[in-house]
Amino acid sequence: MTFWEHLEELRRRIWYMLLVTMAGATLCFVFKEQLFYVVLAPKPDDMHLINVELTQQFLVHLRVAMLAGVLLVSPYLLYQLFAFVAPGLYRMERRLTLRAVGGGYLLFALGVALNYFVIFPFTVRFLGGYQVSNEVINSITLSSYVDLLLTMSLIMGLVFELPILCWLLAQLGVLKADFMRRYRRHAIVVILILAAVITPTGDPFTLMLVSLPIYALWELSILIVKNAEK
Repeated sequence: MTFWEHLEELRRRIWYMLLVTMAGATLCFVFKEQLFYVVLAPKPDDMHLINVELTQQFLVHLRVAMLAGVLLVSPYLLYQLFAFVAPGLYRMERRLTLRAVGGGYLLFALGVALNYFVIFPFTVRFLGGYQVSNEVINSITLSSYVDLLLTMSLIMGLVFELPILCWLLAQLGVLKADFMRRYRRHAIVVILILAAVITPTGDPFTLMLVSLPIYALWELSILIVKNAEK
């Protein structure tokens, strides 16, 4: 294929991706009750969210529907990207790309699920009931709740990409398993700091709840890097 034929192929696939994404977002927008049942499920029953701006509920609905639509059709989007790149790759490169993309997708989904089912409910319960004084009453807005949920989900999803990142660095010869073992104690300190940033609750139980999966990812990454070295 010529350069312009490649460009036309890319334009066609991007057009398909946009159409499917809009269809997924529209579907999520229409099923508003089901969508926000999922979004608000981690919220404690005694917490009541408020809205203080005229357009805020509609904008939050629009933004959540768009992100949910992208999440819904994400396998198709990844397929289109891979189908465009695959013809230019050797067989080994296609196999490695499939491993990286597939593994990264599963790990990201696992990180988001851990945040949704475990970490975020503890966080929102703590922050929702935290008071500096009895004279200050918490009134949690819908937008702040959704922003925190999306931000923490994105952070946990990216953190769970650690094994894929280490695998790629090992493939490039940059990272060695011996190096990771040697600095294991340093990694534990960094993991605890990262867990404290992700979960501002301050209690040791939640801190360990976040730290242990990340440390398990570090140990898994050592095994992956050692296998890549072979």
